[in-house]
Amino acid sequence: MTTQLGDFLRAQRARLTPHDVGLPGGPRRRTPGLRRQEVAELAAVSVDWYIRMEQGRAGTPGTAVLDALAAALRFSEAQRQHLHLIARGEAPAARHEPAPVAASLLAVLDGMPQLPAYLVDFRFDVLAWNAAATALFGADFGTGLAANTARLLFLGDGPRRTQLDWECVARETVGNLRANRARHPDDARLGEVIDGLHRESREFAAWWDDHTVHERTHGTKRIRHPAAGVITVCYDALATLDGSGQLLFTLTPATPSDADALRTVLTHHTGALRSVS
Repeated sequence: MTTQLGDFLRAQRARLTPHDVGLPGGPRRRTPGLRRQEVAELAAVSVDWYIRMEQGRAGTPGTAVLDALAAALRFSEAQRQHLHLIARGEAPAARHEPAPVAASLLAVLDGMPQLPAYLVDFRFDVLAWNAAATALFGADFGTGLAANTARLLFLGDGPRRTQLDWECVARETVGNLRANRARHPDDARLGEVIDGLHRESREFAAWWDDHTVHERTHGTKRIRHPAAGVITVCYDALATLDGSGQLLFTLTPATPSDADALRTVLTHHTGALRSVS
């Protein structure tokens, strides 16, 4: 492990020049990349300690020191994660890297016309959705109150009638928000969502205060739709790995009869659109 850490740090500083990190180049350099003393200066650690770290003689570094080294060496989030893993054997707290919805993800949504799907961030704000999601959840999905699925779930009238497993899904949502709050304690929008739900929903407040933590990534739930009756769907949350905290939720029918019911929903939606036009 220590040899791996030293090799990793040496390789990374060899890829940088003083110009890359805002340092003067100085006279002709005998070796490529940054010198050890330059990395130590940028990370605000002693040169001796940094040398011992590359040699595997510095013990286990703290998370703050590793983050300082990651910043000094201009690491990407993936490189920062790797540094923590090889130096401490554990991943650091995730950092949020704001990013627009990728065109490729929008293409994935539009490329699944038979399956309801939508994209949310770690605050449960809806970022994008496809026509099948509109057909299943209603024309207002993604807008107004329904622009945040947690707020829609607890404060909207519709989900309590249509989500037959409402309490289970709601408890999972509370637990997921608590886990996200631990990852992003300073995010103002996430705090606004949680504080608002705590204030406006007695169920949310009670479940939040019991400190439930749950990672909701897949499962099944039953949805009552006026055009097709009760449909059981499997849901899966597929995470992006770019630090944006975006999740792609897909809904698939649990059985062949549920697939037939979902097709009825989509056909009904298409017919309604044609009648309006």
